[in-house]
Amino acid sequence: MNGNVDNGGEEQKLSEAMEELERWKIKLEKAEDEKSRLQLAKLSAEDDKRAAQKEMSVLQQQGEQREEAHKGTIRGIKEDILKLTQVNADLMNKLRDSQAKLQAKRAESAQLQQRFKIYAQIPEKKVKFTRKVVENEDSDTSDQHIKGVFTITQRPSVILKGGQALITFEEEKVASQILRMAKCTVSCDKHKVDVKPKSITLEPSAKFEVHIDVSKKTIKFSSIPPFLAEERMKDRLEISFSKPIAESLALKKKFCVDVGREENVNVQLVYNYQLKKFQTFCGAPKRTIALIEIEDIQDEEDLQDHLEIHFQKPSNYGGEVECIKYLSSGKKVKAFFSEDTAEIEA
Repeated sequence: MNGNVDNGGEEQKLSEAMEELERWKIKLEKAEDEKSRLQLAKLSAEDDKRAAQKEMSVLQQQGEQREEAHKGTIRGIKEDILKLTQVNADLMNKLRDSQAKLQAKRAESAQLQQRFKIYAQIPEKKVKFTRKVVENEDSDTSDQHIKGVFTITQRPSVILKGGQALITFEEEKVASQILRMAKCTVSCDKHKVDVKPKSITLEPSAKFEVHIDVSKKTIKFSSIPPFLAEERMKDRLEISFSKPIAESLALKKKFCVDVGREENVNVQLVYNYQLKKFQTFCGAPKRTIALIEIEDIQDEEDLQDHLEIHFQKPSNYGGEVECIKYLSSGKKVKAFFSEDTAEIEA
């Protein structure tokens, strides 16, 4: 009986041991499965890490390339800025040079314009008109127009300042030999005065013709209030101007017209003018010289007489004096020349 009981207990233990073993097998399988899963996850994570590292490396490389490209761009821009700065500096230098040349050219142009000026202020003069008969003119044309030719001649001139004199000799050789002298000592009673001979250059002068053609049949009128329509105004004006001739209307300068009401209009002749044969002259007189740096030791007329007497004497290398004008200090006049002879005008 005891033997049977012992066998039953061992079988139970063995059965329990077998069950325990089965449980551990199941746990072991689950552990192996989890291990396999973890290993797979680790492998996958490592693949993702390697992929991420590779992508990061690519991005880093791209970043370095972009940074290098950016640096290259910055260097290029700086080089371009330096080049542009240099070009700008060169252009500024050229601009300054050009401005300096332009200023010099303008100064030269102004000097040339002053020397060879076309416009000149012509002093008021009495003018004598003479009639000129033009032959072989068309009679019909001459009946319709008044033509005139005016010759304007500007005499050459020079400014005479205080302490200076202009002297004109009858012979050119006398003026020439006086100019060879550095100075001339003139006796004035108890005093002596040194004067310096100097050649003079005349201001530019001009000569030209003005051709004028005045119509006898056409007039110009103005100052008409525009209170009528254009066509009606034309009709009214045509009626008003239908009787008188152009010349008589222009002489009146004012004319009353009927444009629905009486209005005074300004009336003028219609004329054309042309400038022809324009010539400029510039030079120096051959018989007239200037005497400068003259001291006012006597009054103007007495000192002028002493100068004339001195330069008339052949012993002083002088000759016959045609005219002379001395001007005391503080004065200034303009001397006009006619056939190499000075004529003084204030």
